Amino acid sequence: MLFEDTYKTITGSAEGLFKDKGSKFFAYAYPIEDESEVKELVDQLKKEHFKAVHHCYAYRLGQDRTNFRVNDDGEPSGSAGKPILNVLLSKDITNILVVVVRYFGGTLLGVPGLINAYKTATQEALINAEIIEKTVNEIYEVRFEFVQMNDVMKVVKEFGLKVKNQLFDNQCTLQLEFRRNMTNQIIGKLEKIEPIEIEHIATV
Repeated sequence: MLFEDTYKTITGSAEGLFKDKGSKFFAYAYPIEDESEVKELVDQLKKEHFKAVHHCYAYRLGQDRTNFRVNDDGEPSGSAGKPILNVLLSKDITNILVVVVRYFGGTLLGVPGLINAYKTATQEALINAEIIEKTVNEIYEVRFEFVQMNDVMKVVKEFGLKVKNQLFDNQCTLQLEFRRNMTNQIIGKLEKIEPIEIEHIATV
């Protein structure tokens, strides 16, 4: 399958609530960029909801959507983290963490009841979230001599490229950001300018 150059994520945090037989399931959705953010956000919720019995979560990271993890936090295996993740998969959302905090209401819900509760709470949070589509962008560093400036800037202007960083001297450096599906076209044009060095820096 060809790598898509768009992905869906959420713009900011959102909350949802589901109740069943006295148990309350508070869902919190957060946009994240890195795994290191997960522990901090989960710990923060554990402090806020210190009387809750479970803090279950799932996250999904990366534009290729391959990095994910689930945590049942003491609930029966597969009854909490996986239903949360399945909602993220069905909505095709990435760079997101959803934590569902459960307050036990005194009545056991059974595994099917738990699956439904964690799934529905997650869905409620996502209903309240703003979901947007972003493009996968590449950042390239372009190094060239000052006399090539006009030729390089013509390409920048032609494609409306975003300049992330610039240094103009006898030797000039530009960091350019553009949508992944434009890469061949843009690099092809830049490579025609002699002498020029082009280096891939990052995918964002």
